Amino acid sequence: MNEAAARSIVERLRAHGFQALYAGGCVRDTLLGLAPHDYDVATNARPHEVEALFSRTVPVGVKFGVIIVLAGKEEIQVATFRGDGTYRDGRHPESIRFTDAEGDARRRDFTINGLFHDPISGETLDFVGGREDLKARVVRAIGDPSERFAEDRLRMLRAIRFATTLDFDIEPETWKALLHWAPKIHDVSTERLREELVKILVSPNRVRGFDLLDESGLLRELIPEMETLKGCEQPPDFHPEGDVFVHTRLMLTLLPPDATLSLVLSVLLHDLGKPTTRVIEEGTGRIRFNGHEGVSTDLGLRLLQRLRFSNEIIDAVIPAVKLHMSFKDVPRMKVSTLKRMMARPTFDEELELHRVDCLASHGMLDNHALLLAKREEFSHAPLIPPPLVTGHDLINRGWKPGKHFAGVLQAVQTRQLEGTLKTREEALSWLASEYPET
Repeated sequence: MNEAAARSIVERLRAHGFQALYAGGCVRDTLLGLAPHDYDVATNARPHEVEALFSRTVPVGVKFGVIIVLAGKEEIQVATFRGDGTYRDGRHPESIRFTDAEGDARRRDFTINGLFHDPISGETLDFVGGREDLKARVVRAIGDPSERFAEDRLRMLRAIRFATTLDFDIEPETWKALLHWAPKIHDVSTERLREELVKILVSPNRVRGFDLLDESGLLRELIPEMETLKGCEQPPDFHPEGDVFVHTRLMLTLLPPDATLSLVLSVLLHDLGKPTTRVIEEGTGRIRFNGHEGVSTDLGLRLLQRLRFSNEIIDAVIPAVKLHMSFKDVPRMKVSTLKRMMARPTFDEELELHRVDCLASHGMLDNHALLLAKREEFSHAPLIPPPLVTGHDLINRGWKPGKHFAGVLQAVQTRQLEGTLKTREEALSWLASEYPET
């Protein structure tokens, strides 16, 4: 975001006799040498005074003293210094009172977020010890951590998110309070929980976030399906790394830093079905998980829907989970099957899921290497070329339209992909010989 827009708002408020400062995350990130995602302004001007000074405003949170000021293409949040009253729903204060900068700082969540900066003088105002905690790389609740989490349960996930994305430690008393309040995380709306989880999972430091979620008990509360993976032993010849939970975590460590959310979710969900499908073969004593990918698909879909992920994410994750076991059959696949597999819109992430799945278990990447070679081999032409014949050709031959069309057209396409039918004339001739009567 352009800092100039926020500065212009501060200058206008100052010109009319109000105090105005940058607040919260933008101050924290600047002091850490990071580029702020956005700029928030805190002021002693009341909401109606802010609205009177700026021609384009949106009263998004007048009840809490928050106005959005539109400056060109930028949206800057301008909030009146406030103190919060009693929290009864574990998320929002029932009332507020307008106060000064110090009072506003003391009602915030963590010391590193309680800083203000004056862009005119260059002075940073610190009423809560935030600068020292930035230097020490510590996430510390302001005041009594138990009270802060009791007020707003989402702060527990935010603590883990900041510890993850900034690679900070969580201060011991803050951590102790987080452990105590973790079972109450359900008081927060699903959408807000999902937003924080996503920020943790897409972070390059996601494994630390995953570990903190697990150690705090929040993972068990939010994704209880993951808990069943612990202690689910696997055949040591294929999985020397340990149980399914260990395997899944190890896969996270092998993902590239910029792994997409859908790929990370595919890793987390791909083996959810193993605990319920685990059997030990009589006689051999071998552990098997027959059909676990189907169960994983069903459990994963319900989980993503429960956390209200978008259809776009679901459509990217679920095929990867459902089809991840098909990669073991790659050496035996016909060319047509292979090309259809590689033409799937989710194939690139499926291939990466397969890679880390192998590396986190038996370590054999033969099929991965084969697919990379096939990708190069097939790169000179479309994987799925335009069809040699269509349904119109079948109708022109006197066929009555119906469900059988799909099977016939697929049969033609299979031979086209295999290279045995190369032209439209060859395809029509094959149809005439294979289906002489309509």
